[in-house]
Amino acid sequence: MEKLKLRVTGHGEPPVLLLHGLGSTGAVWDGLTGLLDQRLLVPDLPGHGGSPRLPEYSFETLAAAVADALDESGPVVVLGHSLGGVVALELASGRYGLDVSSVLAVGIKVEWSEDDLARTAALAARPPKFFDTREEAETAYLKVAGLTGLAPADPDGITETADGWRLTLDPPVFGAGGPDMPRLLADARCPVMLATGENDPMSRPEQLRALVPEAVVLPGLGHNAHVEDPAAVASLLSPQTS
Repeated sequence: MEKLKLRVTGHGEPPVLLLHGLGSTGAVWDGLTGLLDQRLLVPDLPGHGGSPRLPEYSFETLAAAVADALDESGPVVVLGHSLGGVVALELASGRYGLDVSSVLAVGIKVEWSEDDLARTAALAARPPKFFDTREEAETAYLKVAGLTGLAPADPDGITETADGWRLTLDPPVFGAGGPDMPRLLADARCPVMLATGENDPMSRPEQLRALVPEAVVLPGLGHNAHVEDPAAVASLLSPQTS
């Protein structure tokens, strides 16, 4: 399979793998990268940005594609947001040949209703929407990624086709569904820290702490805490990279 788009910056060890959430791209970490002295591995997840699509999307296939894109023999710290946080936990199982030394997962939606699952299944089945202008596509990209008012649109998040502008996001990614958090946490072979923004409507603090009492709540922040306050998230990562 074609490799994922992967940006590598910095030189410090251990390297930090940054996994973005559903709908965004690796560019979502730009505010954080200047705060870390590590070597940073920043892919676009499959079906996002400049990375290829997969025949089927699950947390397992996403984790396998990420591991396949890396050439790391030593320990790797993984920071993932939302969908990327679930992929980070999947990698922590050790089943993908990657030596994960610790995981920081921010903003994972841990409770899924039947309505939630039905809604994401419907989104996965929809064909891509086309837009007449680049500006309309950029607005749609920011909305899907939850980045409206927080960050500029990544040029890799949209593409021009013969039918007009569209998001590069492959809609079937929505079909990954909800994670089995108890299994993922039980399978992890390394320390795991879960965190969420105080005002995150998708990963509510009381839900996260019901699952993991020591989960960290970031005051005043929402779902994209790593974009709203990169330094707050970087501070959680620092003990794991020292």
